[in-house]
Amino acid sequence: MLADQRRLEVLRAIVEDYIENREPVGSKLIAQRHGLGVSSATIRNDMAVLEEAGLIAQPHTSAGRIPTDLGYRVFVDQLSEVKPLSSAERTAIKAFLESAIDLDDVVHRAGRLLAQITGQVAIVQYPSLSRSTVRHLELVLIHESKLLLVIITDTGRVEQRMIALGLGENVDEATLAGYKRELNAAVVGKKHPEVGLELAKLVERSPLESRELIGRLAERVVDALAQDADDRIVLAGTSNLTRTGTGFLNLRPVLEALEEQVVLLKLLSEMAEDSAGVSVRIGHETQFAGLHEASVVTTAYGGNGEPLGSVGSIGPTGMDYSGTIAAVRAVARYLTRILSS
Repeated sequence: MLADQRRLEVLRAIVEDYIENREPVGSKLIAQRHGLGVSSATIRNDMAVLEEAGLIAQPHTSAGRIPTDLGYRVFVDQLSEVKPLSSAERTAIKAFLESAIDLDDVVHRAGRLLAQITGQVAIVQYPSLSRSTVRHLELVLIHESKLLLVIITDTGRVEQRMIALGLGENVDEATLAGYKRELNAAVVGKKHPEVGLELAKLVERSPLESRELIGRLAERVVDALAQDADDRIVLAGTSNLTRTGTGFLNLRPVLEALEEQVVLLKLLSEMAEDSAGVSVRIGHETQFAGLHEASVVTTAYGGNGEPLGSVGSIGPTGMDYSGTIAAVRAVARYLTRILSS
């Protein structure tokens, strides 16, 4: 075995043993447990090289070594095998998510399930409206001076907007039904950029007496679909962080970070751009002080090459990366399947 390859194996051994036991790892333990075919003295020399490279550190004199953020990064980048979920786990995920009754239920179930599998914090982003397709628009006359506009997307997301009628704008049920037909004909099956163009055409060809109201309806539809600021996330399993032996030296900054929804959404967005598959940020790579002791594993869900949102897991830098990656990937796959059906 070449020296460089052996040192990677030593690093892998340190990471795996530290994740399992939360104790600094010594050369004798590596020699006994991992069968590298070299003496503990050779392993100590390799550890010295790894420490000089900043991949491992000695927490105190005469102790073994623990991985650094950079060490975890090299380990994750070299990870060739992802621990597969068991058949029972895959069946449980499928059954649990498929029994959901609506979009809110699906998102919350996905979060609870991922938190339970990983023993960490799960984060699930609601499908983005701007990337969803309009399935149906509904208009309801709730008062002689007010209309309710209901927008339903292909992911099951529902948005509601109130429309005030002006003086002299008397709308009966037959007229309202006509408006609804025209709006649906213009936008059903289309995403946000197309919706704006089609509604602009509809307003232009509308009769003068109804153009102003049609214009207000069109404006509300476009605004609703453009509101990425309304993107929401669901967190589940926060209490998992309070269990003993989780690996956090200071839990408070992590808990405070989890309350910053805007920051978490920004992190999800950046990680979605990092990779078309599973993205992993470790410690300081999150670029958020509250998460410097944490790692975040995310991937996108959604079909036809158009991600609708992200799902991920947040835990200590000493998390089980292989198992977490497998769980995040599986939940995202089932979310995609359910929301596409």
